[in-house]
Amino acid sequence: MRIDRPCTSVPADGGILLRRQPFDRILVANRGEIAVRILRAARECGLSTVAVHSSADANARHVREADRSMFLGPAPATESYLCIDKVIDAARESGAGAVHPGYGFLAENAALPEACEDAGLVFVGPPAAAMRAMGDKAEARQIALKAGVPVVPGYEGDDQSDERLTAEAKAIGFPVLIKPSAGGGGKGMKRIASEAELALGLESARREARSSFGNDRLVLERYLDPIRHVEIQVFGDATGVVHLFERECSVQRRHQKIIEEAPSPALNAETRAQMGAAAVRLAAAVGYRSAGTVEFILAPDGSFYFLEMNTRLQVEHPVTELTTGIDLAHAQLREAMGGEFGYSQSDLSLRGHAIEFRIYAEDPDSGFLPSVGRIAVYERPEGPGVRFDSGIDEGAEVTVYYDPILAKLVVWGADRDAALLRARRALAETVLLGVRTNLDFLQTVTSHPVFTSGNATTRWIDQALADLTEPKTPSAPVLALAAVAEHLTSGAASSRRAQGTVPGGDPYSPWEQLTGFRIGGTR
Repeated sequence: MRIDRPCTSVPADGGILLRRQPFDRILVANRGEIAVRILRAARECGLSTVAVHSSADANARHVREADRSMFLGPAPATESYLCIDKVIDAARESGAGAVHPGYGFLAENAALPEACEDAGLVFVGPPAAAMRAMGDKAEARQIALKAGVPVVPGYEGDDQSDERLTAEAKAIGFPVLIKPSAGGGGKGMKRIASEAELALGLESARREARSSFGNDRLVLERYLDPIRHVEIQVFGDATGVVHLFERECSVQRRHQKIIEEAPSPALNAETRAQMGAAAVRLAAAVGYRSAGTVEFILAPDGSFYFLEMNTRLQVEHPVTELTTGIDLAHAQLREAMGGEFGYSQSDLSLRGHAIEFRIYAEDPDSGFLPSVGRIAVYERPEGPGVRFDSGIDEGAEVTVYYDPILAKLVVWGADRDAALLRARRALAETVLLGVRTNLDFLQTVTSHPVFTSGNATTRWIDQALADLTEPKTPSAPVLALAAVAEHLTSGAASSRRAQGTVPGGDPYSPWEQLTGFRIGGTR
């Protein structure tokens, strides 16, 4: 088993020599399970920690787990977590020497590392220039082409007139995909089946792009279907860039990832090596430092094309950690302290299989609408090969203000079949009551033949949604127990009414619903 390097270096005489650290306190500019993950890694590296929070998160778990917390502002993220000036002020006031953005919120906003530099703070992440280059899809396509990385045929030019975009779409061939140049997360993406749909699609995509990203520049690409979504984890330091193999993220709903695994069941050794080398070339072309992910689409014939680069640690990074033995959050902190990643490409290898499940507060039976409320019961799965990353506990409030992800269940097995068996057990043992969640949905997906065979494409969930969310008929034992409970409850209520213990026999009285309750024991 590969053991990750600690946040120290070991000199030749065998003693422990701490790296020269430019900071000893770090502020984590995020919330929830993201913040908890980074805060723990920072403490393991001997750093003092600072959390930030909005008014809605004053009692949140990440706040309690930090050495110190700083208030940012009201509940809306635009008035708290997304305010760079407030984050920088919090870092200065708390005495932090570095800022880690987590993954989400400001993690891919180049203005944050620039503000950190101006304030004399260390930014734990890539250079601002690399973030800007990869954050613009049009520029990223051009860089990929120059680096010899295959891209989907398309258009990313400066001429954004309807006439030019229409001409380019015809040249590419329908269906085409419209993508906001500054976008991400599937926002503003439009599949256009014919020229007749193009004008309306361009107008709608521009409107969404302006609203979401403040930039209405568009990119056109040939729409490939069916495809799989495979991404390569990269890491860069002063010595260069290496890759830590791939993750497959094809199980998605409306471009949002649900399940990720490593390695991909679709790749052979040759394609894995080619895709990894392409990702390294792209990252090296922009002088990349720290952790990042180069995303590709994989065609049925085995060809692959550059999709985008995420200039941050990804939500799904744990599957890479479990299959390589590398703690990526530790590696980020080492690099930020002036250290090296510490592994050459030949040092890295894959071990076993890992699968991650995103657990959301949402109702799959009602169109996946977000669910809010208080976590009443919370039980985590345990055992070998099970990792559960979360930022909640019992009593936590799930609000409308933030992403509905509650936790991530990650399992590891010697091979994919072993990981699937462990996943089904762990999902069944996970209890989250008080809000609706997608736990049942994830169990259904995990047992579906398309997923178990490793043949899911990016459109599978949307195409099979009716089948995957079909209401389940309770089993005979469940129905029998429900009937017995109903009989006992109604019988006890009738008895109390006959004895006059319930004034008026109010059917809505709470005392109608309680039978035999006694403090200190049972009757």
